[in-house]
Amino acid sequence: SVCVFSLSCVCSPGVAPQPQSAQPHLWLITNQEQNYKEQERGETDSTSKDKNIIVKCNLCASATPRELSTSKNSNLKKHVDRCHANTKLTERDAGGKKRKRAEDESAGKSQTKQQKLSFSRSAVLLEPREVRRQVAEYVVEDMLPLSTVNSPAFKKFELKKTLDAQQYVSTTADIWSANNKSFMGVTKAAIACKRFRGRHTYDAITTELEDIFSQYGLTNDKVTACVTDNGSNFVKAFKEHQQQQVESEEEVEGDGEVEFTDLHSVLTADDDTQHGLCVLPPHHRCAAQTLNLIANNEVVNWLVSNPESRAVYRSATAKCSALWTKARRSTVASECLEEVSDRKLIVPTVTRWNSFYNAYARITEMPLTDINSLCTQLQIKCMNDREYQFLKECCAIMKPFTVALDILQGEDTCFYGTLQPTLEVLMAKTLVMKNGLSQMTTGLPEVIVGAIKTRFATTIDSKDALLAAVSLPKFKLRWVKEEARRDHIKFLLTTECRSLTTEEPTALMPDAPQPAATSEDDFFSFDVHLILNLHELWSLKHS
Repeated sequence: SVCVFSLSCVCSPGVAPQPQSAQPHLWLITNQEQNYKEQERGETDSTSKDKNIIVKCNLCASATPRELSTSKNSNLKKHVDRCHANTKLTERDAGGKKRKRAEDESAGKSQTKQQKLSFSRSAVLLEPREVRRQVAEYVVEDMLPLSTVNSPAFKKFELKKTLDAQQYVSTTADIWSANNKSFMGVTKAAIACKRFRGRHTYDAITTELEDIFSQYGLTNDKVTACVTDNGSNFVKAFKEHQQQQVESEEEVEGDGEVEFTDLHSVLTADDDTQHGLCVLPPHHRCAAQTLNLIANNEVVNWLVSNPESRAVYRSATAKCSALWTKARRSTVASECLEEVSDRKLIVPTVTRWNSFYNAYARITEMPLTDINSLCTQLQIKCMNDREYQFLKECCAIMKPFTVALDILQGEDTCFYGTLQPTLEVLMAKTLVMKNGLSQMTTGLPEVIVGAIKTRFATTIDSKDALLAAVSLPKFKLRWVKEEARRDHIKFLLTTECRSLTTEEPTALMPDAPQPAATSEDDFFSFDVHLILNLHELWSLKHS
């Protein structure tokens, strides 16, 4: 490049200034510029790295301007100081270059300048249901990780405001493992899904639950219950950290003496002595999982221990397992099954409740001759009449059990008031099946009913469960057979109604969607003489 400097004459006093038109400029020509010019003519190599600048002084009076170098041992500065000390060097046409630089900068800014966004259009307010739908669509379609719901911004998105507006809420909690990692989930519209590190001890579960509840302001007065499985760690956590009943004032008064407490011992107490400071809401065990435990534990243990059913149970289940294995692994077995029956076999899954009943029931729907024909083609031992009869009797006894399990694990129409009528009808229908059974299964209905009464002992006598059932219009008192028990429940309901304070009627809740007629309608078949109008009970409040 060419660096050009203009000269303005700075003269000593008494010396006339030189006219600038005579030698107005000092031209600086670099070797690189010469190389560029020579490269255009094809005379030099473009890899020249010489950075020395050769200066031709046009202010000197000699005919040939002197060439001065800017190398390390340069004489340029000496020449300027000695010969042109009174001359001031300035950049030539500085204004033009500044204007060009300003134009270039303004052009660059105009190209990268962000456009203005228009907010003149009014915002559209979405309904809460639409917001929830779009959030779910955002998580699912983008295949976001589960940690998305653990984000603080996601948690605060409408959920906390919704929970604050509710007077009472119920929650569920569960712990599971996946890919050698443990997680805890608490649901009331997906409150938490977080990593659970360490051992799953009851005190660690208590700490995690209390932390989750406190983040959303879910106090014990607000949370009516927390539903978990029957794990011993969950059961102990809620048992050890339940709210203690406050004694009456008459019992607390005592003799009027003041009781002193050592503050130092309270502050220095370890965690084991202060574990009672954590208080958890009331605990309910999952009814569906409890029924599943009865089928897998009490029923199976009785079949294995009963002398009349031990051998036939093992042989029948072994032949069924062989059929399931062949049908699942072999395409030839599937083709043979299509020739014998139009329906495929159901392979049971441990994680799907009622799957074993459905698998056994599918086999018993086939005639014994077809089953043995299929076993012959697959080279499996054939099933005898005793084994076939055993499977049919077990399926008949367990059918009401499976229907009740499907009802209790429903989502849309399963309320807390559904539990008591479901258990009562299940026990009644199971006891009806004890007539006409062979020696192989005689006694199994009584075992099932006894296990239900044992595992649901606290629920059957629960006041809240009874009131929830009779206040549900679907059931009222139709499910109660004993006259004395109906009178007791009516007394509980009238007492509760009279204790309620009169409040302004709230807005009616929209009716829940009514499902189509299913086996649930046949399951809840009550006698006509047991029907009692619930309005008569509510009228007793003003009597």
